[in-house]
Formats: sequence, structure tokens, C-alpha cells
Amino acid sequence: MAAVDTATEARPAPAGRPFFEAKGIKSYYGESYIVQGIDLAVAEGEVLALLGRNGAGKTSTLRTIARADAPQLKRGTIRLGDTDLTRMTAAQAARAGVQLVPEDRRIIQGLTVEENLKLAQIAEPKGWDLDRIYSHFPRLAERRRQEATTMSGGEQQMLAVARALAREIRLLLLDEPYEGLAPVIVQEIEKIVAEIKELGITTIMVEQNAIAALHLADRAIIMDMGEIVYTGTAKDVLEDRELREEYLAV
Repeated sequence: MAAVDTATEARPAPAGRPFFEAKGIKSYYGESYIVQGIDLAVAEGEVLALLGRNGAGKTSTLRTIARADAPQLKRGTIRLGDTDLTRMTAAQAARAGVQLVPEDRRIIQGLTVEENLKLAQIAEPKGWDLDRIYSHFPRLAERRRQEATTMSGGEQQMLAVARALAREIRLLLLDEPYEGLAPVIVQEIEKIVAEIKELGITTIMVEQNAIAALHLADRAIIMDMGEIVYTGTAKDVLEDRELREEYLAV
């Protein structure tokens, strides 16, 4: 399926007022634009898979939404419910309920699992307490006194997600949650993401493992060269082999 066809046949945004909406966002590193005026709309409780080849602009889009220092937002507006995030800092966006789990996880060296979680809860507003976190992440309960960076990659990914839930959360941004993990560990992380979906947490997930992401997502957006080239249901993308081969190489 050609890019022009998929763009023309793109499905509309969710009915009603979107829970999260970004309009015409353009962001750049230095003098190079990496996100080229894209529009996103996500319904409350929806899981959106943001897909594309390496360099398509997916991570930059997540970082722009999270109001990270880079890339810089040049144009566009970003809203979460009634909250305008456009001119916020990353810390302000986090307090508004936007929680980013970055690809590198950013586990704090020298601190235990529990200390990492408690540190996330220092600033208001708080999210899940430790008892709730440990009930959903029993592996972390077992490792609570272990230095966090000595855990396996999968366990560190669990901690990164749990740390996001320790803050008030309205929008969860997952950047490559399965990156570098063995298939058996990927299955564990998939169960956690599926449980988050069942809890009704609105999520945007960037994942190179497109098939795994599509099995969990409600809708999918495919990016190429900083632009959106396709919007549709996750089921549509799973069933369209030609589309996947063209833009996702799967």
C-alpha cells in the first residue's frame, strides 16, 4: 500500500474530545527538524502504538510530548485534558501527570529498588503507594533491598515502569519497553503493559517490536521521516502485510 493511499484512508481521531491532543507539533535539534508538524489524538484509556523505522521521529515525538529539554518545540500545541502542556518544562508536565519511561530507564545507581521508588514519590502529587506497586510488581517486592542497577534488564524495566506509576499518572509514555530483552522477559513486560491497559491508563508506546506492540494497542500510527504516514486500528496494521513491509520491515 503506497504512502499516499494510507494517508488518504487514515481513520479519524477517536470520537468526542480527545483526552490527549497534539496539534501541528514541530520540534528540532539544532537547525534540523525531526518532527514535522504532526497531529495526535488519544482517547482516555486508549493504548496507541507509535511505530516506524529507526530515525522516523518516534522517540523525539515522545520527548516533545513530555516537554523534555530536547528536541525543542518550535510550533504546535499539546494538551492533556484541560491542561495546556505547550510551554511547560519536563518537571511541570510530570506534575500534570505525564510520565515518560525512557529507553535508557535512568535507574539511579547506588540506590536500592525501594529507594528509587521512594525518590519518585518525593515531589507531589504522588501516585501509587509502595504496597500497591509491590502487589502489581511482586518481583520488585522480592528485590526491594537490592541495588537497582544490579538487577537484570527486565527487572530494571519493571522498576522504570513502577517508578512512573509512583507519580500521579494521567498519560504514560513508553519508549522501547522491550529493547534489549530476551524473548521470555519480553513476555513478562508484555503482561505488565497489558495490566496497565486493563487499569485504563492512557498510554502511547514506541516499540521497534511492532507485532508485540500491535497486539496490545487499540490504534496505531506509523511515522516516516518525522511525519505521520498512516493512522488506523492495530488490527488493520496486523492484517496489512504490505503496509508493514513498506514502513516497518516486518
